[in-house]
Amino acid sequence: MTALHPDPVSPTSLEVPEGPADPSAPAPRRPSLSPSRAADFKTCPLLYRFRTIDRLPERKSLAAVRGTLVHTVLEKLYDLPAGERTPDAARELLAPAWEELSADPAVTELFQAAETGEPAPSLDQWLVSAGKLVDAYFSLEDPTRIQPEGREQLVEVTLPDGLLLRGFVDRLDVARNGALRVVDYKTGSMPREAFESKALFQMKFYALVLWRTRGVVASQLKLLYLGDGDALTYAPDEGELVRFERTLQAIWAAIERAVATQDFRPNRTRLCDWCDHQALCPSFGGTPPPFPAEAAAAAGWATLPIVERD
Repeated sequence: MTALHPDPVSPTSLEVPEGPADPSAPAPRRPSLSPSRAADFKTCPLLYRFRTIDRLPERKSLAAVRGTLVHTVLEKLYDLPAGERTPDAARELLAPAWEELSADPAVTELFQAAETGEPAPSLDQWLVSAGKLVDAYFSLEDPTRIQPEGREQLVEVTLPDGLLLRGFVDRLDVARNGALRVVDYKTGSMPREAFESKALFQMKFYALVLWRTRGVVASQLKLLYLGDGDALTYAPDEGELVRFERTLQAIWAAIERAVATQDFRPNRTRLCDWCDHQALCPSFGGTPPPFPAEAAAAAGWATLPIVERD
């Protein structure tokens, strides 16, 4: 694949909340940065606020729920002995995984007729579409030859300047020689080359955390696109991860300034068409709710320095 351009960098200094005076007391909550939340802030600072600080509810979508279903099946597939990881066995995992998901009323409501009179989507057809994505996985890998070290594994690290990075890796493979492979399942199609850098942002995040915690640079970052049965692979190097770390620090510094000034500005893009918060967004004539200072304090933001507005 085409080499990606280096990430822009900007040094920053972060202040870290002090620990509790009583060593037996539970550690205070403190903010952290995940790949999705970093992407939210880059896309739209106001979206980051609504999701991370206000924690406003968002509607579930059929695509997102299908993605959860497929991820669950592929995770549980590796509970089976290697020789039993077949397409038929994977399809048999769909029903129990769906039963677990459908316990959420917000999920089952997606298959009920809307008040507008529009017909409800067919659950059977939707499950068939999920099954096709599971089948596509077997065209990309042979799970009988893979023994993951971790699935849906939490990876986290506190950088030397105090920034806490956290995320969940779909699958982590470790070779006998210690080489690391980070694998992520995507239920959509592979992006065009111009959008590869954005697609790999999440994977570089994981690679950075693993490098900082294990001292090993991942040999391969692998995105499996089940929508079209294609794969995107990338091999980072240590210098690139150093630059990426600085990029995350710059994002975090911008988040800190936004919290301290309570100034989260919207950024109108084509992605706004899928946003649940247009009614509260100034770009669409809405007014955001008052900044939830108490919620921010409970999440650990109260210790941030006050930053003067420009």
